[in-house]
This record gives sequence, structure tokens and C-alpha cells, in this order.
Amino acid sequence: MNIHSSRYMCSECGKCFPSKEKLTTHRRSHSGEKPFECSVCDKRFATAWSLTVHSRIHSGEEPHKCHLCNMAFNRSSHLTSHLTVHTGDKPYNCSLCDKRFSTSSYLRLHERRIHSNLRPHSCSYCGKKFATDVERKTHVRVHSRAKPFLCRHCSEEFVWRKQLKIHLLMSHNEGTWFTCHICQMNFSQKGNLKQHMQRHEGVKPYVCDECPKRFCTAFELKRHQSVHSDYRQFSCFLCNATFKSKHGIKTHIMKCSAVDVTSACVL
Repeated sequence: MNIHSSRYMCSECGKCFPSKEKLTTHRRSHSGEKPFECSVCDKRFATAWSLTVHSRIHSGEEPHKCHLCNMAFNRSSHLTSHLTVHTGDKPYNCSLCDKRFSTSSYLRLHERRIHSNLRPHSCSYCGKKFATDVERKTHVRVHSRAKPFLCRHCSEEFVWRKQLKIHLLMSHNEGTWFTCHICQMNFSQKGNLKQHMQRHEGVKPYVCDECPKRFCTAFELKRHQSVHSDYRQFSCFLCNATFKSKHGIKTHIMKCSAVDVTSACVL
């Protein structure tokens, strides 16, 4: 026990710290103070280290490398999660289906995306609804065209992390391509190559529970499931009509906009 611990005690919760600096950092959890600001996206952080880790999102820096494959990560926790791919350890199982996951966060994400119809976060541009605010914020870049991913070599900016990764591979020879041995197609991510190989092999592990149709990816299955569901995630910002698909809302908005303009002219 640190003999000076009582000297650095938080007046809010009584927790003790070995130094004044650690106490100062802890107090920000109560005050909400975030003095460290990202120069790219204006997001703020309580500690300089948190800002450093966040900055890797924009720069593409991935210092944590897997010793078993070519994968690299911007956080040590992401590398730890990745290592379970090699060990095969998946201790977290979904109570609603047979799928198992390597981390509790992957399980929670699966439950929200696959088994829950709750979509409380709506896009202010197109009305699309999302299970999490993180998904909504990522989607909004489709409309705003914000470019938060910055190349540290040439300062070129990108909307998506994947675009930055491909740029680093093609322009700066940084990183590793994952190549299909059948058609020689290149992929920037190992997971994309794995999904691509399933198409060559005819593997369709995702089965619709409403009909016999099977799919290569979870995304394709989810898109198909809207055929069986009454859930309508797209809403018109002009008349509040709702639709199951992006194609449906786009077609409707073209017609609805024309009617709205005609009504305005008559007035």
C-alpha cells in the first residue's frame, strides 16, 4: 500500500491515487473536463494518451502487430481480441441463436444488429435508423462527405478507413495485400478475402429462418430478411412515408419532391 495514498484522495468518491497527476486525471471523470482536442475532427479527450490512440484512426498507424499473421491494429485491446481468431476461443454464446463470439462486445453488437428491431438513432438527412449512435455517425459521412482519415505521409484525406488503408498500400507500399489464389483479386483486409473465397467455394453459411434461402455474408442475409419483415427503416423527410429498402425510399423521394415543387408553384 502506498504510504502517500491518503494524501491524494478524490473528494468526490474517496478513491485514492499514488500521485497528484493521477488524481487530476481521475477528477476529470467527475467534471467531464476534456482538455485534449483532436486537430482533425475536434473530438476531445480527458488524457493525452487517449488522444494519441484516437489520432491513429486518422493517420492509419497500426503499431500492434500479430506475431502469427500479417494483421496489425491501432489498439492493443484490438490485437488481444484478434488473437482469439488463432486460438479459436469463443466463450460468449448468443442465447437466441447458436453463434459464439470471442468477446462480450462482439456478442452485444450481434444481439443489437441481428435480434433487435430497436433502431433509436435516425439519420437527419435520409431518415435511416440505426441500433447505435456510432453506426449513425459513420453513416452520416455518406451525406456530409467529412474526411476524418488522414494519410500521415502525404496528408491526403479519406471518408472511410478502408480507403486510407488501400491508399497506404497502393501509394506508399505500407501494409500487406491479401490475394485470392484462384482469381488473383487483392483485398486490403483478411476478412474480405475470407468472404470472397466463400463465393468460389459456394459456401453460404447464413440461412434465412423464414425461407430456405442461404447467403455468403451476414449483410446479404440481413438485406434479404426485410422481405419477410414489416420493419421499415427508411422514412421520407417530406411526407413521413416509410419503406423497407433504400431503393424504395429513393424512388419515392424523386416522386414526392416533384409533387412538393408543383404544389409550391400552384401556391
